[in-house]
Amino acid sequence: MDRARIAGFAAAVGDPHPAYTDPVAARALGHPDTLAPPTYLVTLAAHAEDQLLRARPDIPGLDGAVHRAQSLRHARPAHAGDVLHATVRLTDVAHLAGRRLLTLDCAFHDADGLWVATTTSTLLCRPLDPTGSEHP
Repeated sequence: MDRARIAGFAAAVGDPHPAYTDPVAARALGHPDTLAPPTYLVTLAAHAEDQLLRARPDIPGLDGAVHRAQSLRHARPAHAGDVLHATVRLTDVAHLAGRRLLTLDCAFHDADGLWVATTTSTLLCRPLDPTGSEHP
């Protein structure tokens, strides 16, 4: 993970904490390098989720999908210099108001294979037919 991207994300979300931009401040708090804001991994997860879903032609209605919810579970904070590997799984396909509701888990592990965090996203897909219903 890159210090400049972490700092850019912190600025974009309006969080001025010095541990997000200054390695010395992060080390003073016991971190090995610049600390990533807790929600930073959501940006990485979104990219990994897109790759999975684009490879799944069996899931229609993704164009115009709405991001409905997001949760995060952390084992430890992510830091600049971390090499993270993402594994995305489609864990549920439900239906809501004539639309598919997809649930995806994206687990992040470090270079040693240790779990860092998991994000869970739900996406509400566009209706499968023009009437807004899957049923005739």
